[in-house]
Amino acid sequence: MAKNKNVEQITDMDVDFGQWFTDIVTKARLIDYSGVKGFFILRPYAFALWENIQSVLDRMFKDLGHENVAMPLLIPESLLQKEKDHVDGFAPEVAWVTHGGSEKLAERLCIRPTSEVLFCEHWKNVLHSWRDLPMLYNQWNSVLRWEKSTRPFLRGREFLWQEGHTLHATAEEAEIETQNMLDVYATFCEEYLAMPVVKGKKTDKEKFAGAIATYTVECMMHDKKALQSGTSHYFGDGFAKAFDIQFSDKDNKLAYPHQTSWGLSTRIIGGIIMTHGDNNGLNLPPRIAPVQAIIIPVAAHKPGVLENAEELVTRLKTAGVRVKIDKSDQSPGWKFAEHEMKGVPLRIEIGPKDIENNQCVAARRDTGEKIFIPLAELEGKVNELLEDIQKNLFARAKENLVNNTREAATLDELKSIVNEHGGFINTMWCGSRECELKMRDEAAVTSRCIPFEQKRVGEVCPVCGAPSDIMVVWGVAY
Repeated sequence: MAKNKNVEQITDMDVDFGQWFTDIVTKARLIDYSGVKGFFILRPYAFALWENIQSVLDRMFKDLGHENVAMPLLIPESLLQKEKDHVDGFAPEVAWVTHGGSEKLAERLCIRPTSEVLFCEHWKNVLHSWRDLPMLYNQWNSVLRWEKSTRPFLRGREFLWQEGHTLHATAEEAEIETQNMLDVYATFCEEYLAMPVVKGKKTDKEKFAGAIATYTVECMMHDKKALQSGTSHYFGDGFAKAFDIQFSDKDNKLAYPHQTSWGLSTRIIGGIIMTHGDNNGLNLPPRIAPVQAIIIPVAAHKPGVLENAEELVTRLKTAGVRVKIDKSDQSPGWKFAEHEMKGVPLRIEIGPKDIENNQCVAARRDTGEKIFIPLAELEGKVNELLEDIQKNLFARAKENLVNNTREAATLDELKSIVNEHGGFINTMWCGSRECELKMRDEAAVTSRCIPFEQKRVGEVCPVCGAPSDIMVVWGVAY
């Protein structure tokens, strides 16, 4: 990561990572604060980033047969109460509507914190036969959770996300769906966001309210903390029984369907910032960046410079590059720092001398390296550089994950690692909730997941000393 700081307004990330993050989201014009705590305004650049995320994921979902729907914003209290574990899990975060206009409502209405019960009420009305299954739905929406402590992207009271909800004839089909959607999130994070993931299953303590099993992709940020970046839940037939959802199976007998749910939110933008950003600002992976290349005319007042710069824009757009030109009257140095702050992967400069030499100059955001590109090779070379930047950002993040994942055999050893290094710590675990809580209370870490890639890092649980066959990843999380 770049250490020299061209934009002095940003706090050094190694001095105060939290303030660095806040500086980034405001100085790069990603968010603004509204008049209500925890409700953030996504400015155009942040929303463009979310639109790119949405576009890629929406295509991946539809390729697997999912359809988009839209559910209501409000949930009657009586409907929310039908699944006890679910309502208990969300009760502290629910916001209520008690009046319509000037009249008090006969029943409180919950502003959706998630939409499981709305889907269940709908499915009860439309599911009749096994021929109706599977029902593979997704919606793009906002939800409201009344968080006490809020931060832009990472923990807002209202946030944008997608929530998938599916219904299946058998437990096996639903479990396959749950795993498939986790794989979608893992592929998306690694191949588009350049964020390496640890895939695994949540412990019972950490699983989603009302779920039989919750699966997760966990990512490590630059400060070595964990970010839960996408989750997929298997509900079994618990919701179906609570809402009396039944269908006629192939034997013409009534059966309960099996349900899944999965989601990824604008929190992932915070993950992109904290995985790739540096002391000069954002550092966006090309495959998701709103602007992949910015054209900077140098000495734009001189004959032919603007015309040649505009020609570069036209050529790169035709080649499928998301490109813009900065024709403002600011100095080149100001423009360089501005687009570096915004994380544009590639800066392309062209001036009178470049025109004479039939070339332009490309500067990589990830390394700062400058490359002279013959104009005849523009399209191919730019796409090649963008692909190399994408791979390099992933390699850096992977190195951070590998170098900051350690093993511990005892609780004291784990505490020492947490205090001296941070990061992820792999230990064996006996499976008891008591030992998991002791990890939290004495070492200030939580279980991130039981990774699918298991290995032995000892023989016993570091808390109680009982023989253990399960490896768990622990860490401090956002």
